[in-house]
Amino acid sequence: MKVVHLCLACFYPDGYSYQENMLPKYHARMGLETAVIASLVSFDENGQNIYLPEAGSYRNEYGIPVTRLAYRGNLRLARLLRRYRGTYEALEKEAPDILFIHGLQFLDIGQVVRYLKAHPGVTVYVDNHADFSNSATNFLSRNVLHRFLWKHCAHQILPFARKFYGVLPARVDFLRQVYGLPIEKTELLVMGADDEAVARAAAPGVRESARARYGIGQKDFLVMTGGKINAFKTQTLNLMEAVRDVDDPRLRLIVFGSVTPELKGQVEALADGKKVQYIGWVEAGDSYELFAAADLACFPGRHSVFWEQVCGQGIPLMVKWWKGTTHVDAGGNVIFLREDSAREIKEELLRLLHEEGAYEAMLQAARGPGMRRFSYEGIARRSIEEDMP
Repeated sequence: MKVVHLCLACFYPDGYSYQENMLPKYHARMGLETAVIASLVSFDENGQNIYLPEAGSYRNEYGIPVTRLAYRGNLRLARLLRRYRGTYEALEKEAPDILFIHGLQFLDIGQVVRYLKAHPGVTVYVDNHADFSNSATNFLSRNVLHRFLWKHCAHQILPFARKFYGVLPARVDFLRQVYGLPIEKTELLVMGADDEAVARAAAPGVRESARARYGIGQKDFLVMTGGKINAFKTQTLNLMEAVRDVDDPRLRLIVFGSVTPELKGQVEALADGKKVQYIGWVEAGDSYELFAAADLACFPGRHSVFWEQVCGQGIPLMVKWWKGTTHVDAGGNVIFLREDSAREIKEELLRLLHEEGAYEAMLQAARGPGMRRFSYEGIARRSIEEDMP
């Protein structure tokens, strides 16, 4: 049985732990013949979007064949509407039994439909990474792109799709409310953590070594945050300010990730190099060891894939409350922040530091059955479970 992952609505960065990377990895580990057809959008060494210079084929770090498709027609328009050269031919070459489409927001979905009409035995799954926090944020995007163009794409593929997955509850709602897809064909498929990376990070000595690297004592209470620090995630500055203002020598914070130029000065001003450290961009795989060193992971801004990774690693979590993102609550492992303020973060940190049993209860919940829910090995199996023997 062959499964082909189609990543034409979005980026596909090699060497990362996004869902687009992990599902193919674990489908291949399940013994399925696996391939990826992707756009030219990748990441540079700082995690910023880039366009690869040319189309081509190669095998990725897991030995999975990847085909990159070039854009068709006017470059600026083709990138916006996601039209490609050779979509139909690439599908013909790969000949999937199962087609897993990552994101339905690409105009070449018409070429996919053409292929499916010619090959009616193919089983199709579609996922969605769009919600109202990262998409449809202005009139043009909401009413022209999403409620008209991408909705049309959704209904083109609807007759062929067995299931539409939202990767957050909010993204399931988006499928139903914006694209008008039927409830019975939509459900949640969470993102997660790479099981192999989780196991490596949990090995003896990893936590101690990572803490020692940054001068963190074994009895210190280490908070970790990471990702892109930009206009959508300025709340990271609130976290840095809160930690700085807590009068407890045990509390430490490490911040990693890329910072946009307009925020770099503020980040550097709040990082004193000891209590609050900014360590820059780190490789995707290294994030597992960093989080394994932490007592608490905190993401006070918009949703990040690190939320689910941390859940899969069994680490207590503090995140901003967003409607449709409470799926990370596995029974007490999470504190939800209701304000965009350093004051609220400071109060919660003080409670965890000084209220007897507060942190221990979070840790016990984090290490419970919820870890298995965010295992990519399990997620990969659930994603195509109806087709597995």
